[in-house]
Amino acid sequence: TLTLTMWESEGLQTFGIVLIVCASLKLLHLLGLISFSEDSVEDELELSAVRHRPEALEQLEAQTRFSRKELQILYRGFKNECPSGVVNEDTFKEIYAQFFPQGDASTYAHFLFNAFDTDHNDSVSFEDFVMGLSILLRGTVQEKLNWAFNLYDINKDGYITKEEMFDIIKSIYDMMGKCTYPTLKEETPRQHVEIFFQKMDKNRDGVVTIDEFIDCCQNDENIMRSMQLFENVI
Repeated sequence: TLTLTMWESEGLQTFGIVLIVCASLKLLHLLGLISFSEDSVEDELELSAVRHRPEALEQLEAQTRFSRKELQILYRGFKNECPSGVVNEDTFKEIYAQFFPQGDASTYAHFLFNAFDTDHNDSVSFEDFVMGLSILLRGTVQEKLNWAFNLYDINKDGYITKEEMFDIIKSIYDMMGKCTYPTLKEETPRQHVEIFFQKMDKNRDGVVTIDEFIDCCQNDENIMRSMQLFENVI
């Protein structure tokens, strides 16, 4: 059980970034890719079986930190669960509703979907999925923090406002629901955001830039430790 003491001692921003990485694991688990067996993997991808064809395997191998065999495994699972070759926002919401039944994960799933949907066409293709997964699981600290910044920057204007940070943090509280024990007061998310935002907004101009975000995270021991948690999942 996640207690309020832990949230305060570890820092909610740390938990939020860890949860971003956990999110990719939830998707992997749903697609059956964590407990995969190599015996079930075919030598070549069956690209003709879906309407949406991913880029050439060689190109994805060059663009990500996954091997050819790993990409085959990932694509096989993705194709089996998503025959159309794409995932929509409702699918993300269904995934998180399963894993967080004690809370309301719909808002967080919405924000996460938008972070994976890099071309903003209201769907996540295999390429979108595997590119984000590569960063979250095997990217450099800089790459992971850039991805996290993009999640918090809801309107994609290059800045994180206090309201954007509140929306993300509130969505995490909502998703955890009854897992946050004792029950949190309604004003608690806002109080935490005030503290964390002031810490990140070094020049007090009311917004957090990518440089401020990365600098603050890189100087936070808990966040740096969280970046390394899932590097060897697959």
